[in-house]
Amino acid sequence: MKTFQLVAEPRTDLGKKAAKALRAEGKIPVVLNGGEIVTLPFTGTLKPGEKLVEIEDGRGVITTDLTVTNDAVRKLIYTPDIFAIELDFNGGKKMAVLREVQYHPVKDNILHMDLLEVSDKKPVVMSVPVKIEGHAEGVKAGGKLTLAMKRIKVKAIYTDIPERLVINVDNLGLGKTMQVGDLHFEGLELVTPKEAVVCAVQLTRAARGAAAAAAAAAK
Repeated sequence: MKTFQLVAEPRTDLGKKAAKALRAEGKIPVVLNGGEIVTLPFTGTLKPGEKLVEIEDGRGVITTDLTVTNDAVRKLIYTPDIFAIELDFNGGKKMAVLREVQYHPVKDNILHMDLLEVSDKKPVVMSVPVKIEGHAEGVKAGGKLTLAMKRIKVKAIYTDIPERLVINVDNLGLGKTMQVGDLHFEGLELVTPKEAVVCAVQLTRAARGAAAAAAAAAK
């Protein structure tokens, strides 16, 4: 994946009123999840924006409340590409990926973003764009190639996740489908259900007519 540079500021003033004020300034509230897991009670020192969230079995996870500007994330959000995000805040840098974006139901502007901290130690699940290559046999026979799934969920260390999953369709015949279970990519675990259809070569009216004509001629 490509790396996206993003500068953020710690957010200590929380709540709906504070978030609304931020948005009026062209800023977006952000939560960085997936931080360090610690034993409770916690005796360390939290940095600005950090807070401790209890999870289970006497443990907690450190999350960080941040703000970013609309302009800073425009090329991160409004693109089909995926990125590893180099997040710069509190005088240091952490790697993250985009987990979720919440939009206003009417205005469609960004209300909130969730990021997930990543490392080279723990796999992460991401939706990766699909790219079709090749010329399907079924298309040569008069069929129409359709892409049913634009993204496939994979699980891997973030540095092993590619920008796109390239799928060759040369051997895809007329009326045939390619499912997730038919695919394999080195170093990636495919999380999307195996029976999900990725692409297919559909019979067109012309192809049906040609097949019927050929069958009639053979009699």
